Amino acid sequence: MTLRFGPFELDEEGRALIHAQREVALQPRVFDLLVYLTRNRDRVVTKEELLDTLWPDVTVTDNSLQRAVSMLRGVLRKGGMDSAIRNMPGRGYRFCIDGVSEMQVAASETTDEQAPDVRAQAQRAAAVQAWDEAAALFEAADTVEPLDGADLHQWALALQCAGKADAALPLLARAVAAHTRAGNVPLAVVDAVTLSGLHFERGQAAIAKGWLARAEDWASEVEDPATTALILWMKSKVAAFEGEPEQALSLADVAYSTVRHKNAIGIEALSLAYRGFYRLCLGDTRAGLADQDLAAAMALSSGDIDPIVGGILYCNILWAARMFGDWARADQWTLGYQKYCTESGMELSGSCQLHRSEVLGVRGSLGEALLRIQDSLARLTGDAPWAIGDANRVLGDVYAAIGNEDDALEAYEKAYALGWCPEPGRAMLLLERGEAEAAYASLERSLIGKSWWTLQRRGILFAHLALAAAHTGRREQALELIEELSGSPDRWPMPSIRALTNEAQSVLAHARDDYEAALRHLHLGRQLWSSIDGRVQAVRLRLRIAKLQLAHDDVRGASAEIHAARLVAGELGSRKFEAECAALRREADMRATGRAA
Repeated sequence: MTLRFGPFELDEEGRALIHAQREVALQPRVFDLLVYLTRNRDRVVTKEELLDTLWPDVTVTDNSLQRAVSMLRGVLRKGGMDSAIRNMPGRGYRFCIDGVSEMQVAASETTDEQAPDVRAQAQRAAAVQAWDEAAALFEAADTVEPLDGADLHQWALALQCAGKADAALPLLARAVAAHTRAGNVPLAVVDAVTLSGLHFERGQAAIAKGWLARAEDWASEVEDPATTALILWMKSKVAAFEGEPEQALSLADVAYSTVRHKNAIGIEALSLAYRGFYRLCLGDTRAGLADQDLAAAMALSSGDIDPIVGGILYCNILWAARMFGDWARADQWTLGYQKYCTESGMELSGSCQLHRSEVLGVRGSLGEALLRIQDSLARLTGDAPWAIGDANRVLGDVYAAIGNEDDALEAYEKAYALGWCPEPGRAMLLLERGEAEAAYASLERSLIGKSWWTLQRRGILFAHLALAAAHTGRREQALELIEELSGSPDRWPMPSIRALTNEAQSVLAHARDDYEAALRHLHLGRQLWSSIDGRVQAVRLRLRIAKLQLAHDDVRGASAEIHAARLVAGELGSRKFEAECAALRREADMRATGRAA
């Protein structure tokens, strides 16, 4: 059987996948995965079923399947079909190509009389969020009779939801022109602002500002709260991009006030979420978190927000949770966003994969985090190249937690070369390697400037600087930083920051030979990391506690910490922590044997 989908031909009997008239090399199990998913494309195939089919009589983990799916997506991406493999969280995978395949056969046979019918089919497909099918149908209708602004808008939306934002750019430009010809100013503003946002994501600031200026000019012709608020919201993003967080906050606040309770839930939620984000950047943490949680609740309860607006909103909230080290909150919203994407038929973006990989790298499986971050890097090249530096920073953190120090440093250096700050992960790795002065200097450099990136992470960077100061004997500076962070509970209430300041206090206490205080602060730090499910950091502190206890001959206490750390290290997949656990276990056994003798 030969199956055609997109630019591919799958020849089962000949075990060949053809693209652009050339055979694509596939590993045998990856080919078998493609065949099985296409044969069962009418349903979701569970992970257990795929594992049993592809690895019969062999015990493998989910990581093996995830790796095969990632490799298959990488191949299909060459033809823009990687979104055909849908991940259904908690259920399995489904190959979604039926609508696209059928449309590509029918498109060449479309006649002038059939065009309105095809356009109606496209509109129905978009209404039920069958994005790939809708995009193919709109394309077919457009070849016969040029679409109007509303249909071009829907076609562009379908492509964005299918993970093909680049293809949406020319359609949005056409939509803007069609709207202006028809005198539909509000819709012209919406699509111009969308174009501005997409160009910003690609690092094309000049083009983005040009589209925003056009949108603002048109918006001045109408009195529409939603249109006004949309312009103000986008201007707030520009202000933040240019390092003006106070202006960004003011613009977002006016946008929210303009549209609040005006029956425009999408822009109301966006304005509120970004107001919260800017408040977080400026240190008004409690108010910022409250704004963001309310915005997300509004979006969830509405059911009236288009997937792109919902995606922007969720992405912003997830970003803030990651930057503040609030891993439990980040995980909750990441899972919520994945569910949102599944229900709205959206393909997970590179940014979402980046969010998820960092969460997994801190509290889940390091192996899965590594797969997701590699997938994210491939996707970000197309949909958000500005975030590639951040992805390399996260990759460095994952490698460091696994124990691949050279790979971690290489990833951090690449992040820095791309203009992204690799801290605090790089500094923590340097501390572990005994390079405390280098870690301190690197953290000090990271606090220079007033960009949104620096401002939103100021608390977490200060906390790490306090720890580095304690390790380098800068006692007074460490105490000043601890006082600054601990004395502002409304500004720095995050458990991650309090955990780090407790660790710094432990280092200071150890320097003055106060064993009890040093141990107490380490236990408090570990408890705080555990409260937000920061498992990597919790294991790290358990091992520090065990070392301190062994140094003071508390073998029983150390053994309990080693055992707890070893269990979590195995679940995380950290060779580094497993090796440390084994070394400390041997030391504890030797001490116990010596005492018994």
